Amino acid sequence: MLDQLQALNNIPFSFISILDILIVAFVLYKLMQVIKGTRAVQLIKGIVVLLVATTLSSWLQLHTINWLLTQTMFALVVALPIVFHPELRRALEQLGRGKFFARSLINMGEEDKSRMINEVVRAVQVLSKNNMGALIVIERITGLEEYIDTGVRIDGLISSEFIVNLFVPKTPLHDGACIIRGDRVAAAACFLPLTESQLGHNLGTRHRAGVGITEYSDALTIIVSEETGDISLAHEGVLHRMLDESTLKQRLIESLQPKPAPNLTNFWKRSGGSQ
Repeated sequence: MLDQLQALNNIPFSFISILDILIVAFVLYKLMQVIKGTRAVQLIKGIVVLLVATTLSSWLQLHTINWLLTQTMFALVVALPIVFHPELRRALEQLGRGKFFARSLINMGEEDKSRMINEVVRAVQVLSKNNMGALIVIERITGLEEYIDTGVRIDGLISSEFIVNLFVPKTPLHDGACIIRGDRVAAAACFLPLTESQLGHNLGTRHRAGVGITEYSDALTIIVSEETGDISLAHEGVLHRMLDESTLKQRLIESLQPKPAPNLTNFWKRSGGSQ
């Protein structure tokens, strides 16, 4: 028996080694899920760019640039716990509540996406006709977990009636933003950052918050004015006003479509690489 155990230890990839690798891979996967729900993804991309630039500057013997980048990386080691403080706190909270190993989000198919858009447009139409102020945020790639935490978590299947009821005046959840994640309403009564841009004297806090969240993320925001019932759509810090239902639906369909991969053949032809 002892000889058999020693033989197993001499195997480079034993069952224990494979199990060890699988556990580490699973934990890293869950950590990436936690990060995916925040703006930390952009910060990690910046760190990767710095690492690549540092390696290239060393390889090209650009000593001054390499020294500056190296000092920056040393500073980042100290700054990382501060920069990622919200994400670290959220990960520990989820671990303590037993939600760290919860089921991951399921990507939406075209049918579910189409249903979500139809339900949102129907709800906006009712809200607009009744002059009910509303602020609806649709999450895309950049996670909005930190803003979901400011509101009341719901995690309810999306429907036009559900969305309309959230914004009925003088109800507990009408004040704030409703955040949609996939085909579900993730939370309501959420607080959003206000934009510093000048939007016009007749636009208030609801519009400023709607534009503000699109400056911090790639989310889409639908704003319904309480005074006039006008429908607006904010995207990438730009506010598109006075939209009707058909125009809103078309813009949502276009914005929520995945971007096609670049055609390298056409790019090569345009650049004159092929005659």
